[in-house]
Amino acid sequence: MSAPWQDRWFEHAARRQLRAWRGVEAQHAASTMRLVDTLDEQAVLEAILDASKPPLPPEAQGLHPLLAGPFRYRPRHAGRFRRPGGRGVWYGAASLRTACAEVAYWRWRFVSDSDGLRGDEVMTAHTFFQARVRGTALDLLAAPWSASHAHWAHPADYTATQALADAAVARGVQWIRYASVRDPGGVCAAVFDAAALVALDAASLQTWHCRATAAAVRLVNGDQRFEWHFDAA
Repeated sequence: MSAPWQDRWFEHAARRQLRAWRGVEAQHAASTMRLVDTLDEQAVLEAILDASKPPLPPEAQGLHPLLAGPFRYRPRHAGRFRRPGGRGVWYGAASLRTACAEVAYWRWRFVSDSDGLRGDEVMTAHTFFQARVRGTALDLLAAPWSASHAHWAHPADYTATQALADAAVARGVQWIRYASVRDPGGVCAAVFDAAALVALDAASLQTWHCRATAAAVRLVNGDQRFEWHFDAA
C-alpha cells in the first residue's frame, strides 16, 4: 500500500505545544501497600520493584514516573502510533473528557475481549493528570495532513498511522496532534520523544472510578461522570 502522504508534507512540521491530560490505572501503590506493614517497608519494596523494571531511555531519566512510564515498556498490543513490541509512546488528550474516553475504550476492550469477563463488570480506579507537551510536531488536523483524515481516524486499522509514526520519528518529529476516534471532536497527542514532555502539573491530579462492562463504560469523580457505549464492529 502506498503511503497516504507525500514526503514534502513533513516540511509542515513545527514547534507546537499542548496541555495534555492522561489517565493511568491507580493500582501500583495500593498493591504494594497490601504486602507490607509500614511506609518504610513499602518504600523498600517499591525500590526493589523499580530495580526489576526495564531501564528508562536516557531522554526519560529524571521525568516524573507518570510521564516516564510509557517509555520504559514495549507492550505486545498495538497502539494507533505504535507497533506491537515497538518503542513506547505517551498518549494524552487536550481535554479531560477525551482522556477519559480513551481510557474507557481500552477498559471496554479489556472486558469485551476476555471470555471470562464479558458477562461481568470490572471496577478500577484511575489517576488523571495534566502535563505540558512541547516540541517539533505534525498536526494531522491541519492541511496538508488533514486530506488523509480517513487513514488517521480508522477505528481499528492502524497500518497508516503506525507507518506515519515510523517516518515521523526518522525525521525528528517529537509528537503528533490528531483527532480522537473515541471522543469525536476531541484532540489527542502521541508523544514519541520523552524530551517533549516538559512538566507534570501536580495540582491537576485527580482520581476517577471506572465501571466497565461489555455494554458500557462509566467513569465517575464526585459529581462528574461520563459514560460511553462503544461499537463492537
